[in-house]
Amino acid sequence: MVKITAVAKALPGISRSTDEIIPFVKAWMSGQDERFQRKVLKIFRNAAVDRRYSVISPEDVFSVNSFEDRNDLYVKGILPLAEQAMTNALDKVEWKASDIDYVISVSCTGFMIPSVDAYLINKMGMRQDVVRLPVTEMGCAAGVSGIIYAKNFLKANPGKKAAVIAVESPTATFQLDDYSMANIVSAAIFGDGAACVLLSSDENDDGPTILNEEMYHFPDTTRLMGFDLKNSGLQMVLDQAVPETIADHFPNIIHPFLEKTGHKIADVDHLIFHPGGKKIVLTTQELFGAMGKNIDDTKEVLRLYGNMSSATVLYVLERFMDKDISRGEKGLMLSFGPGFSAQRVLLEW
Repeated sequence: MVKITAVAKALPGISRSTDEIIPFVKAWMSGQDERFQRKVLKIFRNAAVDRRYSVISPEDVFSVNSFEDRNDLYVKGILPLAEQAMTNALDKVEWKASDIDYVISVSCTGFMIPSVDAYLINKMGMRQDVVRLPVTEMGCAAGVSGIIYAKNFLKANPGKKAAVIAVESPTATFQLDDYSMANIVSAAIFGDGAACVLLSSDENDDGPTILNEEMYHFPDTTRLMGFDLKNSGLQMVLDQAVPETIADHFPNIIHPFLEKTGHKIADVDHLIFHPGGKKIVLTTQELFGAMGKNIDDTKEVLRLYGNMSSATVLYVLERFMDKDISRGEKGLMLSFGPGFSAQRVLLEW
């Protein structure tokens, strides 16, 4: 059996409240139509995000415009953040970095070759035979995807340990010359952050067991969410039909998955849902609410940190890992990302 033994987050040192960000947004919109400016400020103020963290200063976010310069800021910012997240997770279970047999790094908001896991191997003194897997193009769903890949490795290799490192800087993707709703909504809901999940197939380790995991791919939806690669960097693709599309597929995403292990939604005690943004949260809250469930922890993570792409659902998971959950209770992890796809994991404490 594969268990999740620890989850820990790491936040950048730079942060601003929504009120502190508004002056930068106003300066960026200078010269635009007044009606448009009012609409944009309303989007920021109604995004259900109180504070956003960043590896990049607001001054640089609203001035640096080349892909090279933005990516350099991404690399410089995420390396220490990834190291801190992994250190925090290892400390929770008193593991050493050399105990890890398999390391998966997850990021979609910049490019590094070699990937961040290679730097962590050297920086943290991991073993020379550690197996590494970078996951780069799965967006917000990749945190759960990393858990799925780690689980399958550990199931095939009893007695081993794995680390999933999700580290993102969506602020590095902000486009100065793009006044589209996709760019604006992205800036309003996203923030930077990192998280590390430790997993084990060693019977002596404790934590919730992964009962099942599965991916669900929506047909003909490749333009629903993602990035276009431009000279100025990664330009957000975000279709306003995302919440509606999720609602249409929701029964097929939830019920057949649970039935494969003989469960129903009534058997699920905890919902560990990725806070993609206010509209997705409200849509999902309505769908789960009709089943007698809540996503209060999801809403709180969105309020405190914003959407940090792949790392965000792991912040929600950490909140549950830190609670006193009774033996036998079950949790459903769920996140959505480019593809368009849904990633699901069923846990039992």
